Amino acid sequence: MRFEVNTDQSRFSKYLSEIILVFTTLFFGLLFLDLVFSVRKISRYYQTNYLCKLVIVEKSADNFKRIGSIIKQKNKQKIWDFCKGISR
Repeated sequence: MRFEVNTDQSRFSKYLSEIILVFTTLFFGLLFLDLVFSVRKISRYYQTNYLCKLVIVEKSADNFKRIGSIIKQKNKQKIWDFCKGISR
């Protein structure tokens, strides 16, 4: 009579490779999200700087409206003071 024990080594390696794949995907996903948020901050900074320069040169209502929506400010005087502070 023969007695055999079947050990499945491939099951463990498959399980380990799936775990590594999940962690790698999460790592690169978080890295990508961090990159997106960093680019968003940089873009917002340059857009604010550009619009402030426009407001200083040309005081149109459209420019005030656009910069006001970015910095979340409605008062034209406060927007003007903000842009003066940036341009220094």
